[in-house]
Amino acid sequence: MSSITQRKRIWGWFFFDWASQPYNTLILTFIFGPYFAQTASATLMAGGMPELAAKAQAQAYWGWGLATTGICIAILAPILGAVADSSGRKMPWIRLFSALYVIGSAGLWWTAPQDFSVLWSLFFFGIGLIGMEFATIFTNSYLPELHDDPAELGRISGSGFAFGYAGGVLSLAIMIAFFQAGDTGKTIVGLNPLFGLDIQTGADSRIVGPLTAIWFAVFMVPFFLYTRDTLKPDAPQYKLGAGFKDLAQTLRGLPRHPSMLAYLGSSMFYRDALNGMYTFGGIYAFGVLNWSIIDIGVFGILAAISGAVFCWVGGRVDRAIGPMPVIVSCCVILILTACMIISLTPTSAFWIPLAEGSNLPNILFYVAGALIGAAGGALQASSRNMLTRQANPKRMTEAFGLYALSGKATSFIAPALIALTSEITGSQRLGITPVVGLFIIGLILLAWVKPKGDFAR
Repeated sequence: MSSITQRKRIWGWFFFDWASQPYNTLILTFIFGPYFAQTASATLMAGGMPELAAKAQAQAYWGWGLATTGICIAILAPILGAVADSSGRKMPWIRLFSALYVIGSAGLWWTAPQDFSVLWSLFFFGIGLIGMEFATIFTNSYLPELHDDPAELGRISGSGFAFGYAGGVLSLAIMIAFFQAGDTGKTIVGLNPLFGLDIQTGADSRIVGPLTAIWFAVFMVPFFLYTRDTLKPDAPQYKLGAGFKDLAQTLRGLPRHPSMLAYLGSSMFYRDALNGMYTFGGIYAFGVLNWSIIDIGVFGILAAISGAVFCWVGGRVDRAIGPMPVIVSCCVILILTACMIISLTPTSAFWIPLAEGSNLPNILFYVAGALIGAAGGALQASSRNMLTRQANPKRMTEAFGLYALSGKATSFIAPALIALTSEITGSQRLGITPVVGLFIIGLILLAWVKPKGDFAR
């Protein structure tokens, strides 16, 4: 590692965010998610289901797919983190889950409307998401090793997220400029989809899977070139039994570290709420405001640019005053934004009827996208840095595994509550109201979190 400069290590670490972000931007939120909802609901309507019921059912399918994947991650994340911490070996796990990322995203090519299978679509989507999430856990755990001064970690975390968002912007711009067709059969810049992709088979949307896989494979090269494990002398290689034992010991010890426990609980709720906004944003725009996938893509670019700028800004604020004020401010902004979204329909804003043909709801939803990108990006970056302050520095990968567990243990709650509320109210719009309550719970639990944690150093 001595031959690799600190600057190269940091930039190599940044490139993971750049390489992996398209799974969130292109697949989870702005392209494949709406394509899945559109295709699944069309399939259901072809079978005789009414349009509103079909859209609600498609949303439910998406939610249950996310919940199932979340359960898998929740079970395995802290165990694998404990195993990696015992040996110091993280890179082999990152290579394994990087392969799953590529296989899962590339597999989304086989989701054509003509023989559409909800099960296979969610299977490939879940494989890729598991790969992305686990690779992120192990990569995040390198953060404390990137600088000797803990005060610099907030800046580094924020810059990494900003760089990742920039990658998301570029990949999304490429997708809608050269591949994704609109109602006219042309892309947003007036071109036919590249490679003669057949619009009738959804190839202009399905190409998002292979594009994301190729993007990841290419841009992970700097990470693998400049990142090295710090191995522990005479440590066992991979012993699941030892991993279970270390994890059990950590869980038993959590009550002795109330700040860490409260932070895991708080972040569990507010990150679940944020993920609910991310994962249902594109589907919401499709179902409530009747946006096209290209409209949603433009919305995604705005949100990602906002996220990139404010991750960078938030990182500097984090360095100056710490992550806690950033986290609290972002949660408040997201609560207000969610309330604004709930108030929007194609014919009203803030529950006030509008003149026929008013474009105000669309404009306000773009504003909401910018706010979600800004606050959501800064929230994630500062949350990652906050964990480095709360965790035992000797068990950092395990801590990030627990962080993933706390984020995924309740990952079914937001989708389930959104689905349940949608069914009860018969409204996709009102279906997202549970995210407001989850953000509020997260804010309340922050009252028990020490800004510098139980392991202050």
